[in-house]
Amino acid sequence: MLTNCLLALALAAAPALAAASCESLTSLSLPDATISSSQSVAPGAFNLPTNPNARAKAAASDPYKDLPAFCRVTATLKPSNDSDIKVEVWLPAEGWNRKYQAVGNGGWAGVISYSALAEALRGGYAASSTDTGHVGGSGSFALGHPEKLIDFGWRSEHEMAVKSKAIIQAFYGAAPRLSYWNGCSTGGRQGLQEAQRFPGDFDGIIAGAPANRTGLALWIAFAELKDPASYIPASKYSLVHQAVLAACDAHDGLKDGLIDDPTKCKFDPKVIACHGADGPDCLTAAQAEAVRKIYTPATNPRTGQQLFPSLVPGSELGWAVLGAGPEASQVINDQYKYVVFKDPNWDWRTFDFDKDMARAETPENLVMNGTNPNLKPFFLHNGKLIMYHGWSDPNITPLTTIQYYKTAMDTMGGAKSTEGSMRLFMVPGMGHCGGGEGPNKFNAVAALENWVEKGSAPASMIASHSTAGKVDRTRPLCPYPQVAKYQGSGSIDDAANFACKLP
Repeated sequence: MLTNCLLALALAAAPALAAASCESLTSLSLPDATISSSQSVAPGAFNLPTNPNARAKAAASDPYKDLPAFCRVTATLKPSNDSDIKVEVWLPAEGWNRKYQAVGNGGWAGVISYSALAEALRGGYAASSTDTGHVGGSGSFALGHPEKLIDFGWRSEHEMAVKSKAIIQAFYGAAPRLSYWNGCSTGGRQGLQEAQRFPGDFDGIIAGAPANRTGLALWIAFAELKDPASYIPASKYSLVHQAVLAACDAHDGLKDGLIDDPTKCKFDPKVIACHGADGPDCLTAAQAEAVRKIYTPATNPRTGQQLFPSLVPGSELGWAVLGAGPEASQVINDQYKYVVFKDPNWDWRTFDFDKDMARAETPENLVMNGTNPNLKPFFLHNGKLIMYHGWSDPNITPLTTIQYYKTAMDTMGGAKSTEGSMRLFMVPGMGHCGGGEGPNKFNAVAALENWVEKGSAPASMIASHSTAGKVDRTRPLCPYPQVAKYQGSGSIDDAANFACKLP
């Protein structure tokens, strides 16, 4: 940690260096780091390392064919004796915007986020991504390796940021003018960790659907997988979803196939219960009870204390993520196997929501969670935080994000004290980090840039929905707790006919 601080101070104090060639960066000396390669990449010439024949096989659909020329740097970081953090830094050969963007991961990470790197590069950014210190999307790396778990939890992102800025300085002869974090899911959690632990790393952070670990996947597994009679086949997801829309869509005054605030939706799954034998158009009694539990917050069976929030009505089309079975979701199952119980043979069916929750929630077992509500140091750095979450997210309940936002807001003195530094945008009908029936494409990077660089806090963000590549609906996203209200005239598919108002 001390060496990183000294490095940062030295770079800040040093006069601008002469720009270095891309290939010469292999000789750059950085604490606890080795530059593995530095290579100039011609326009449109990048190929994924995992699939070197991709261009020959599918040139027409190559998502990287429009990339400009850049310098690709790969490095290995070893801040501990058990660290093996891989990082890539992409540096525009021309047209650098003088800014740095770090991009986040998903799930258990274990890979470089190439598509996100490419998007940042297209925007003129010097960008970086890390595999967080291991290879592959399983949590098995954590078994017997507490330092690697810390790398995954928060250290790899900070180490990447410090080393990336040093590489940028060496290549361009100038430090980045501003630094941004952009991530969703695990990347959203990583962004919160950065704001909480290293408030000086970034000037602006986008934290979408932060994947702070709870036992939600186990709760859902207990609801519909532990007893085979409770299992809800994917063929019935749409049945439940349409019943939810019929019950709650119009509550916001507009029948548009979206639920503005699912917390106000009162839906009883018994309304679609079978009156006789099981069939494709109804739920058995056991299935209806499973649906009810999915919408119900997890509670301690002995004390009745609420443990963590539930999924919300509107998420049904994505329930296969956590409820496809026959086992509990791998992402959270690995958390309990390799981190909490440290037993690869652990069976999720043995989990006790009374006695086991305390063990699951010790600091060392939740080292990856970014839930510290004290953002004062980040705000004093003049940092800006944009959070967002899809209301129809079936992976991570949006209620945990609202819960964190409210706690942070209260800790920092209330809405008036935080609205100039932190805003949350809830997205009706959007799934996990995108997709879904609602408008789900929006430019959070532009909104954050405008806030950090021009002092203009985002009063809304325009989101769009497309079908077969054609935009068929736009809608403003509003700072929570505001919602988009129809103004009474014009198309309900045009954002111009809506305004952000308190419900």
